[in-house]
Amino acid sequence: MRQDPLQVLQGAMRPSPTVGMPRLVIAGATGVLGNEVLRRLVGGGTFSLAQVLAREPITAGLRGVQAAVVPAAEPGEWPLVQADVAVVMFDPPRLFYDRERALWTPLPGQLPALAQWLRSSGVRTLAVVLPHAPGRLPEALKRGLASLDEHAVARLGFERLLILRSAQKPVAATQAGALARLARWMLSTVHYMVPSSEQPVRAAKVAELLAIALRTAPPGIHVAAPEVMWEAAQGQAPAVAARWLGSA
Repeated sequence: MRQDPLQVLQGAMRPSPTVGMPRLVIAGATGVLGNEVLRRLVGGGTFSLAQVLAREPITAGLRGVQAAVVPAAEPGEWPLVQADVAVVMFDPPRLFYDRERALWTPLPGQLPALAQWLRSSGVRTLAVVLPHAPGRLPEALKRGLASLDEHAVARLGFERLLILRSAQKPVAATQAGALARLARWMLSTVHYMVPSSEQPVRAAKVAELLAIALRTAPPGIHVAAPEVMWEAAQGQAPAVAARWLGSA
């Protein structure tokens, strides 16, 4: 069920004890997905503090949310923060949102260095939402580590590593040239050959499954295949999460 923004704001403003509650840091709190994840995690009252990585100072609009300004250097050169849980996403910022233009969003190739920085900052639980082209991920890689970068992250010693493979919606090409639009139209015919279980799902559903996994996942590495994401989006996220995480 989608949370009402007013309820989220009221929940964030309600005083509550924070002693002993974990601290959260989010890299890539941009785009529709980043907005949904931030609202759900902050509104859930699970964390004493949520820090969003930013390129320049911003004023957070929610209680318990702060901007952690990082320098222009690579993550390995950043000063450390204090956090227990981290979420990494790769949605580009929507440039018509002033807040999102100020936020820092990682590139996929920066994941190992970012993960190392997070681990050095005390993060014990890392969740990564990894976009992929629908129908392009080989079957053997859907449920396990799919690249050298992911293997490098897994070797860093996180208590819990959650990887959610979320099918990426095609990017609009209104500003592209005629040849680029023609090529995109020709490739779009492949869309009808991709099973429905590998199609993109709503950002709110991805955020819901992520929030459940952060609450309930046992120690270890847990990879959600595209089929898991799609099944959770059909309205049975708690049950799907229990089966995925081995607690059913």
